[in-house]
Amino acid sequence: MSSAPRSPTPRPRRMKKDESFLGKLGGTLARKRRAREVSDLQEEGKNAINSPMSPALADVHPEDTQLEENEERTMIDPTSKEDPKFKELVKVLLDWINDVLVEERIIVKQLEEDLYDGQVLQKLLEKLAGCKLNVAEVTQSEIGQKQKLQTVLEAVHDLLRPRGWALRWSVDSIHGKNLVAILHLLVSLAMHFRAPIRLPEHVTVQVVVVRKREGLLHSSHISEELTTTTEMMMGRFERDAFDTLFDHAPDKLSVVKKFADGVYLVLLMGLLEDYFVPLHHFYLTPESFDQKVHNVSFAFELMLDGGLKKPKARPEDVVNLDLKSTLRVLYNLFTKYKNVE
Repeated sequence: MSSAPRSPTPRPRRMKKDESFLGKLGGTLARKRRAREVSDLQEEGKNAINSPMSPALADVHPEDTQLEENEERTMIDPTSKEDPKFKELVKVLLDWINDVLVEERIIVKQLEEDLYDGQVLQKLLEKLAGCKLNVAEVTQSEIGQKQKLQTVLEAVHDLLRPRGWALRWSVDSIHGKNLVAILHLLVSLAMHFRAPIRLPEHVTVQVVVVRKREGLLHSSHISEELTTTTEMMMGRFERDAFDTLFDHAPDKLSVVKKFADGVYLVLLMGLLEDYFVPLHHFYLTPESFDQKVHNVSFAFELMLDGGLKKPKARPEDVVNLDLKSTLRVLYNLFTKYKNVE
């Protein structure tokens, strides 16, 4: 018995060799083109930021090059960040903030990352000024953070404006994690509240400014001065004989370091005024910075009791081995007691 012939089973259409190859090639080219566009954008940003006078910025992020028309962005040149004096300034300010906020159990590790939202700045100002700001304690939204920053910075401005401080920061620059603006703010606060720290003098950084115009990125470099001299920052602009002495013979003045812990100053006041200073009023062998500041402050009180004018120097200046400050204190003693037998 013969069976009916089977109809051939339909087979799937085989893609022609050239069609398969062209399809894959087209997809590959599209992916490569997109990757090249991203790479070109980043390279454009790097080329705009870099100049023949500055090293390549290896840490430029893609978002730093994606600007709107006429938008401007600033960043510190990496070479400036490696400068020892800049590192010292950041460390001194970090240590100061953490010392002030130790009772709040707040630890600041990075200035731009920890201060931008206004939370830490609020606590810092409240602690320094002994006030309470009317702001929300915690806010996550950008609008809420900027509102808090606005309130905090307005309080700062009210404190600094009467003294003629140049305000070189804004809500947008602080919230934008602009480290230069944050440093300007902290240096001003430290000077206004006479922080018991010694900021490194003449700290200057190179700042890269990137702006987008007509679809192209343009860069420029500017020098930004963060600190000057201690005397200028403290508002002491006069020069006197001690400035001249210090300028010409600083190597002869190491002897004043013996007064840095305040012990000799206290004992000297007792000898000059002919009284015994009870030992429980000061630290005979001070070990910490605070104990030394206590001693010098106590010596200043004894000077006021003895009829001397209030010293221009701060106790912290003497403890920090500021030679001119210490000399001025000793000169005041000399002028009053030089004829005492």
